[in-house]
Amino acid sequence: MCDYSLHAVATRPAKVGETLITTTFPGTSTRGFASESEPNVAVCLLQGTELAFAQNVRYDNRWIWTREVNFRVGKFGEIDRHVADRHHDAIEFPDGSHVLVTLLCEGQHATVLQLPVIAQQPSERARPAAADTATPTPLSAR
Repeated sequence: MCDYSLHAVATRPAKVGETLITTTFPGTSTRGFASESEPNVAVCLLQGTELAFAQNVRYDNRWIWTREVNFRVGKFGEIDRHVADRHHDAIEFPDGSHVLVTLLCEGQHATVLQLPVIAQQPSERARPAAADTATPTPLSAR
C-alpha cells in the first residue's frame, strides 16, 4: 500500500531483498520508501511486509526533536483505517508499538526481508500443464 497522499506519485511494488530508503517525495509533505536508484518512485509495501533497518528506527513528529525506537526490524501495516484523509501506513515493532511511515526520519535504509503470502482466488490459481497431469509410471513397473 501507499498512503493516500502519494496517489499522485509514481509507484511500484516492493521486491524481496531490495534496500529502500526513507524519503519525502517531491510535491508532497509525505515520507515513504523509495529505491536509491529511483528516488521519485514510491515503493509500496503490502500489509505484513517485514523490514530490517540498518540502524535503530528514528522518527519525529515534525518538531525539532527526533526519537528512536530500540528496534531494527518491523512489519508494515496500516492503522486507523476508519479515519478518512489521514496517514495510515505504519511500521509495527516486536513490542506492538508502531510509528507512521510519514514520521520516519529521511535517509534511513531498510531491507525488504519477506513479503506476505497472499491467498489466490480459485480463478487465479495456475492450472497444471498437460504433462503435469499425466499419471507417473510406478517404479516397480519400470
